[in-house]
Order: sequence, then structure tokens, then C-alpha cells
Amino acid sequence: MPLPSSDLPSASRVPPPTSRLKAFLNSKCGNAEKAREALTKAGFDLDEVDPKDLESRIKQAIDAGTKRVVVAGGDGTIATAAALVAKTGIELAILPGGTLNHFAKDHNIPTDLDEAARIASEGIVVGADIAYVNGCVFLNTSSIGAYVTFVRDRERFEKHVGYTLASVGAFFKTLHQIRTFTVTLENESGKRSYRASLVFIGVGERELKMPVLGSRVKNGKRGLHVMVIRGRARARLFNVGLAAIAKGTKEAGKLPEFNDFVVTGGRIDLNRPGTMLGLDGELKRLNTPLDYRIERDALRLVVAPPEKGDS
Repeated sequence: MPLPSSDLPSASRVPPPTSRLKAFLNSKCGNAEKAREALTKAGFDLDEVDPKDLESRIKQAIDAGTKRVVVAGGDGTIATAAALVAKTGIELAILPGGTLNHFAKDHNIPTDLDEAARIASEGIVVGADIAYVNGCVFLNTSSIGAYVTFVRDRERFEKHVGYTLASVGAFFKTLHQIRTFTVTLENESGKRSYRASLVFIGVGERELKMPVLGSRVKNGKRGLHVMVIRGRARARLFNVGLAAIAKGTKEAGKLPEFNDFVVTGGRIDLNRPGTMLGLDGELKRLNTPLDYRIERDALRLVVAPPEKGDS
């Protein structure tokens, strides 16, 4: 669970003066116009930034004494800001502008932009976990193998059709092109090798059942949730996926093609010098081996206060 605001220094429960609060809008995000209106209405000092300049502009604001950074955009925008403010004491507030917005939903941040802008100014501060792979931050998930193929195909199809149709087309194309690879996982429990078609690493224990597929398990374990799907036969792989979606990880874990465990960190070796990863839905090439770790409460995240009755 996130660190409650009452466990943070008392000053963190008071919004900083507006002069020490800076908002950044990814000018290329899909809801840029609505986010601009929401932030302007809330009275923020707004800097509309091209994604390639985002990191340098946030660094400038931090050097100038900003105590709370507000970012509007998708997971890539949020991860860029998170990497800069993690473990610095600087607070992070977000206006979610992605397709799924898992990070916002998992941390009680409204997806309504006007409400999110209000929370960015008036919300409470909690500790939030983030993860690293070879020094790169990810907030939600990292994946190796079949999902990378899926994302690459979806991005190509999406240029011609909408996101939903592109996802469906990419899914079936991925099933047709499933390949396996040797993966060695080393962590505090020892070393294990698999012939896998997909490795998935989530920040916090993850659901694999509808309708909350991909969301964090409520009150679930903290750590990195590693899931390995073994084998290549398309029918068997498809059945593993259906079992996981329909009945959850416990049911899927009974199948010989599926392994999952929660760890605090570890190393993945793929027996090749580099690989393409999916990080929060985006693709990035990294050298191997891949060193994963989680940093607990590394972010001072601005969120909505819990509703009455919430534990």
C-alpha cells in the first residue's frame, strides 16, 4: 500500500505556494486541448512542451526551486517526470492523458481532467513505488517477447485504423508469429531458466482477470510481479491466456505453461547482447542482462483523499 500522507512530513499535506508549483503539458498528447483548458482554469503556471524537450524543461524548473511538478500526458510523459523527481522530495501531480491510465487509476487520481487539475493543486501526498530496469523507470509494466511484437504491430496498424481494430489485428498476428526464447531469471530465491514466449513484469501484484485485467490487486503484494508464459504452440498459449483472463492468476498458475511470483528485484538474461522491451506500452531497446529493481515510496505523489469508508 502507498505510504499515507500522515506518515510524510507535515509540510507535504499543505499545497506549496503557486510560485513553487509548475505544470507541464505534453503538446502531442491526445487530450492536449482539454488538459490545457483544465490547467488554465485551475490557475497553473503552464508550460506547453514538445516531448523531446520535456526532460530539460522539468530539470530547469527543479533547479529554479519548484516543489511540485504537475505533468499532463500519457505514461511516457509521467515516467519522464517520475525519473527526475524520484527520491528528491519534490512532489509529482499528474493529469492522465493516456489510453488506459492504469497508473492514475491505481493511485486514486481522477481521469476527469478538471477534477485531476483540482487534485493536482489541493490533493494529499502519498508515497508511491516505481521500478527500474537498467536504470530506466517504468510505472506499470515491462514485457519481453510476444507483447513487444504485439505493440510493434499495433503501432503500425494504428496508422490506418483506430486503436481498437489495430489491437485486434495485432493480437491475431502475434499469435501467428509466436516465437520462444531462453530466459534465465535470477533473484533472491535462486536462478531459474525457461523456454518462454512472454515475460511480463508488473509494479505491484497484478490482476489477470476481467474486467480488471492489468490493474493492481487491491491490497496486493508490493514488489515486482513476474509472470512467465512458456511454450510456443498457439492453441496452448491461447488457452493459458483465456484461463488467466477468465479465472485469474491462481487458476492460470495451475497450468504447466504459466509461472508467476512476486520479488523485490532480479536479473533477466536472454543470451543475446540486447533486446526490445515494452515499458508502459512503449518500446525501448536495452542491453542485456536486464537488472530489475523496485524502489518503494520513491515518489511523493499527489492524489485524491480517500473517500469515507475506504481503508
